[in-house]
Amino acid sequence: MGSLVEAGKASELQQGTMKDVSVNGREILLAKVGDKYYATDNLCPHMGGKLSQGKLEGTVVTCPLHGSQFDISNGQVVRWLKGSGIVSAVGRALKSPRQLTIYNIKVEDDRVMIEI
Repeated sequence: MGSLVEAGKASELQQGTMKDVSVNGREILLAKVGDKYYATDNLCPHMGGKLSQGKLEGTVVTCPLHGSQFDISNGQVVRWLKGSGIVSAVGRALKSPRQLTIYNIKVEDDRVMIEI
């Protein structure tokens, strides 16, 4: 078990929003969906796009670079790259799908703590 580190204030995140935070030198995506908080890698495992600059629909975040989608509740790949054709086929061949690392969260008072 890692240590709990403060990643932000719960009151700073509105329902359905996300933001990037830096915790112990790691870029973390912090999001609130419904009354739950999620923390995962902020960088897409495909080409390093900042997921916090993408689109959040429910618990699915879409990378702004190439449209890969991930479920932030479990890190699973929903879609690896967007589109079809030769460019997407080459992209898939060069980098196989990889899920996101997710981090355990605990909310204490107004502090969002993640386990690193």
